[in-house]
Amino acid sequence: MRIPEETVERIRQSSDILEVINDFVSLKKRGSNYIACCPFHNEKTPSFNVNPVRQIYKCFGCGKAGDAVRFVMDIENIGYGEALRYLAKKYGIEIEEQEQTPEDLLRQNERESLLIVLNFAKTFFQETLLTSDEGKSIGLSYFRERGFTNPTIEAFELGYTLDQWDALLQEGQRRGYSRDLLEKAGLILIKEAESGGNRKIFDRFRGRVMFPIHNVSGRVIAFGARILKTDKNQPKYLNSPETTVYHKSQVLYGIFQAKQAIRQEDVCFLTEGYTDVISLHQAGIKNVVASSGTSLTTEQIRLIARFTTNVTILYDGDAAGIKAALRGLDMVLEEGLNLRLLLLPNGEDPDSYVHKVGAEAFKSYIKEHAQDFIDFKAGQWLTEAGDNPLKRAEGISDVCASITKIPDPLKRQTLSQRVAQVFHVSEQSVISEINRLLRKQQDQHKKDSERKQRPTESGKQPQNVSPTVPNEPSLDDINALLDGLSVSSVDFSAPSGITPSQPDTPQHTKAVKTPLTYQEEECIRLLMNYGARELEPGITLCQYVLSELHEIDFQTPPFDLMLTIFREAYSRGDILTAGDFLNQQSDTTTRFGDIDIQQQAIHLTTPRYEISGGWLKHEIFVPSEEEIGILADAAYRNILRIKKMLAEQRMATLQQLLRESANKTPEEADQLLTEFMHFKRIDIEISGLLGTVISG
Repeated sequence: MRIPEETVERIRQSSDILEVINDFVSLKKRGSNYIACCPFHNEKTPSFNVNPVRQIYKCFGCGKAGDAVRFVMDIENIGYGEALRYLAKKYGIEIEEQEQTPEDLLRQNERESLLIVLNFAKTFFQETLLTSDEGKSIGLSYFRERGFTNPTIEAFELGYTLDQWDALLQEGQRRGYSRDLLEKAGLILIKEAESGGNRKIFDRFRGRVMFPIHNVSGRVIAFGARILKTDKNQPKYLNSPETTVYHKSQVLYGIFQAKQAIRQEDVCFLTEGYTDVISLHQAGIKNVVASSGTSLTTEQIRLIARFTTNVTILYDGDAAGIKAALRGLDMVLEEGLNLRLLLLPNGEDPDSYVHKVGAEAFKSYIKEHAQDFIDFKAGQWLTEAGDNPLKRAEGISDVCASITKIPDPLKRQTLSQRVAQVFHVSEQSVISEINRLLRKQQDQHKKDSERKQRPTESGKQPQNVSPTVPNEPSLDDINALLDGLSVSSVDFSAPSGITPSQPDTPQHTKAVKTPLTYQEEECIRLLMNYGARELEPGITLCQYVLSELHEIDFQTPPFDLMLTIFREAYSRGDILTAGDFLNQQSDTTTRFGDIDIQQQAIHLTTPRYEISGGWLKHEIFVPSEEEIGILADAAYRNILRIKKMLAEQRMATLQQLLRESANKTPEEADQLLTEFMHFKRIDIEISGLLGTVISG
């Protein structure tokens, strides 16, 4: 249902972009803005910028940009209305809209529908646990035996499903959810009949305690379920299948409950099981997540990296635990995170050990026994090698191989010293081995790249064709044309008696930007940021630029549209500002009817760099772009460059036409040559004004 505009505006006014983004990414202050590694693409150096004044974000790596609503839409992959509801819930804003019928719910997109039906299932399992006789006697008793308190059960929204074939199916259909939706959510199974019989439709989870799996924002996206009775035909743990909203390789159990603690403690404890997370959380160690029984994945590591760069792996002390720790070690290092490992006493897991020794003793054990990856790996190798020198050499090479995964060369250098100390070998020998392995990796990468680039057909690579460049006039010819020229005297009308052809408009794509595109972008940036500034009394930058470009249209669609918007507003007596372009009113339109405008506006108003405070401390002052003289010169030179590039573009077209003059009459060829010389003169004159001696 449609949310009233007044409510939408209230949600927008209440939403603080720093608070919203901090729920998903750890932001660090830099100057007047905040930065982080972008949650939308993999990067090691932060390029994600948040401006709290304008309430916008911009990633200079992948280009993602927007406001708080857009961020929620992108990070959660949900629609505009659902993003508004998320923010309304976060800020306690009541949305008055008609109650949705099951038919309304089905008309929503599949992802939102799945999240709704999964939330229904979670609530149903909770109610079953706390109100049904079977739930209390079996499910709740099990949680009590594990030592889970009511607040813990509530925090993780634990539940129970009846040992019946279709309890959830019946309740879901009674509330209006279709079988198709329940099946897509992974809640029921439909078994096709054999020999013409009836299909069998039944609940996926039956007679199990339920562990809801949440995404970062706290929405239930899947379930883990543990059977409590002995049944060799049933797996002990059963997880939801992959769905539109659940991809197990991208999810960490407990991340929603742990994210704030991870940020505050600046370290994430990584375990393997649901009960490990819950028991440690209850004991006050809340910065803990689990890989949910799957092997650790790159996506899971990157999810941790949103909140901290420090990871401590807590695994069982048996052979399987050691193997699991070693398996994830290189992956964590490769993502640039700092890694420590802890093996618990043999026979113990985090759940059992924290119950055995208590929270404080468990914390002390972590502090005393957690090792960096070098000590951990070296310990394993030295125990196995004994006095065997070949085994020791193999161990050194193995540890060095892990170091090569680290992207920071300074860290690699420091860690090489540590390896030399642990194995009692020279540092130079360790560095040599690391370099050998790095060269081997580079060679392999080169071979893989060459293999991908091999031509598939004739084996011949296309030859580059260089465009023909016209002969340049002499320096004396250029200087003779410069006297008495001002920017306002440069125009693009053809000499009398000649009707100029329309300049070719090249096709622009997001992947390719021409020099003219950059100048058009710079012009809009100046208008958007400084349009109302007076360059001299009574003359604003907007008035100056629009008067100089009164006969020129831009060739890049977003910038041409924005220039038109500026012109239309100025004709009404208004000078637009950045805020007029940044205010997005819905998920598909802005005030001006094109969502790309908001993205461009954010890009044009977000500076990528800020002057270091250290420069001011040492009295190193950099002229500000906002100073009138600098601003006027920037606008003046931008207009000149635009006109120069249009002249060059037209000249290139005329050159091509002159090459084809064999099919033209002498009069037509003369007209083309006259027009070419007209634009050549403009090009030379502007080059002089810009200080460019040789014109292209």
